[in-house]
Amino acid sequence: MDYTANQSGFRQQPSMRLRNSSVDGPDGSQLFEDTSGAGPASQGTYRNQHAGAQAPGLSGQSFLSDPMSNLAMAYGSSLASQGREMVDKNLDRFIPISKLKYYFAVDTMYVGKKLGLLVFPYMHKNWEVSYQQDTPVAPRFDVNAPDLYIPTMGFITYILVAGLALGTQNRFSPELLGVQASSALVWLIMEVLAVLLSLYLVTVNTDLTTIDLLAFSGYKYVGMIVGVVAGLLFGRPAYYLALLWCCAAIFVFMIRTLRLKLLSEAAAEGKLVRGARNQLRMYLTMSIAAAQPVFMYWLTYHLVR
Repeated sequence: MDYTANQSGFRQQPSMRLRNSSVDGPDGSQLFEDTSGAGPASQGTYRNQHAGAQAPGLSGQSFLSDPMSNLAMAYGSSLASQGREMVDKNLDRFIPISKLKYYFAVDTMYVGKKLGLLVFPYMHKNWEVSYQQDTPVAPRFDVNAPDLYIPTMGFITYILVAGLALGTQNRFSPELLGVQASSALVWLIMEVLAVLLSLYLVTVNTDLTTIDLLAFSGYKYVGMIVGVVAGLLFGRPAYYLALLWCCAAIFVFMIRTLRLKLLSEAAAEGKLVRGARNQLRMYLTMSIAAAQPVFMYWLTYHLVR
């Protein structure tokens, strides 16, 4: 120890450095942090934090490495894919969903020409559908091809016009509008089912599909809309005149369109429409065409007063 004497003659006690004291610099700042006082508690806390951070990773790795979990995931994916294929196969058997895209392949020019053909079909000459490599061309390239865009939009517009007509008569209610929409849809489905049953009973060999029949049956909504709008604007006599014109137009349209479908076998063989089978086909064609004006009047007469 270093003992030094002060001016009074006594020796000054040495400045002993404490163990836990920190070393200060010239400016009084601490140069080193003393960690010697950090006991096992702080080290244990660090270890617990490190272990806690690794715990989720270890549990996820153990779950992924579990063979039973992998087997369950694979089995569930297999069941989901098999169920999806079964649903698509059974649904496509009745309604070919994959072919619906073809019936909505329309443009503005096609819609304009088709509406004109439905209202005034008397000057149209060629009613055959165009084909390209045994496949009918898209509706936007052939005005004779059936589509679902006009029937769908016609059905929706008919419901809106029916609601407008009921509102002008102070008879509008959501329930009544729902009854109007559901009845129109039910009659459409019944009509298509009746035609399918008739084709089965007559044993007609035709390329008509269920969607084709749905499209042809839905074209009558155009004439129904024209009749109701004319009745709302100009009264009941205008409704009868417009509906009569549209009924005649849809009758001609259906006759000239369906005869190429239902009588295609006889036409391909170059034979005249004779014999019992061909006569049944002709009667069936005329019955389908004659049913359109009946439905048009039945679904619209109560909307105009």
